Order: sequence, then structure tokens, then C-alpha cells
Amino acid sequence: MTEHWLPTTQAAQALGRSASFLKRLRDTHGGFLEAGRHYAMAPSSNAAITWNVSLIREALNKRASNIRKESGNDL
Repeated sequence: MTEHWLPTTQAAQALGRSASFLKRLRDTHGGFLEAGRHYAMAPSSNAAITWNVSLIREALNKRASNIRKESGNDL
């Protein structure tokens, strides 16, 4: 799989989500996206976070699939 890293605003657009939604999914905020794997912090506190769009899309799809299976709505 080709890695596709984008800054927050562009990653959110590519995934069809909001920037705040992505930020809430970080492991540091109780989510399942892992630092260094799904996102990378810049050395400066005001620099954009970069996001691995391909891995995040895969993780979101996997979680959605698991939720559908658990609820009996697996199509």
C-alpha cells in the first residue's frame, strides 16, 4: 500500500471528515489512531499534523465493518 501523507485540512477533505473528527481519533485523545503510524506531529506546536490517509481509511473501514458485524447489519 502506498502511503499518502497530508496535512490536517487536506486529509480531512480526502477522508470526507472534519479536522476536529480526525483530531479526536488520535490515541492521545482516547481514539484508535496511533502516533507515528496514522499521524505525525511536527516539531513546532503550531505546525500542521500530517496524516496517513491510506492507513486511516483502512482503519475506519475496518472499524465500520466490525460494528456492522456486531450489530447484525453486515451486508
